Amino acid sequence: MENNKITRKNPDNMPAPVGNYSHITKIPRGAELFVTSGQVGVDQNGQFPEKMNEQIEHTFSNIKKVLAAEGLRPEHIIKVNIWAVEPIDWNFLYSEWEQLLSNEYPAMTVAYITALGLPEIKIEIEIWAAKA
Repeated sequence: MENNKITRKNPDNMPAPVGNYSHITKIPRGAELFVTSGQVGVDQNGQFPEKMNEQIEHTFSNIKKVLAAEGLRPEHIIKVNIWAVEPIDWNFLYSEWEQLLSNEYPAMTVAYITALGLPEIKIEIEIWAAKA
């Protein structure tokens, strides 16, 4: 019988991840794939707070809403791409991360870049999810 569960793995012959992610996330055959646009730290009124951590809070709130709109739960997240224009307070981001996820972390890529779509955007997070 074919396994229809998303699985995550950190191979024993590799260094451990340097953060809260998995080296490999395997999607079962026949799963439905969901890709979000990058979620940003805009609030319900269309405003961007000036502080990075406030934008991170709004970004995670927006991620939860976009996932819920498709009936997706945290365990469906398979890949996260994070882009930021200034240093991330990883303790703060991981506190938001832990509220969203259990300890089965998806694959992740992080990049620091010079600009995002609007000058006031400090962080953008794209989510890939799969549901069997």
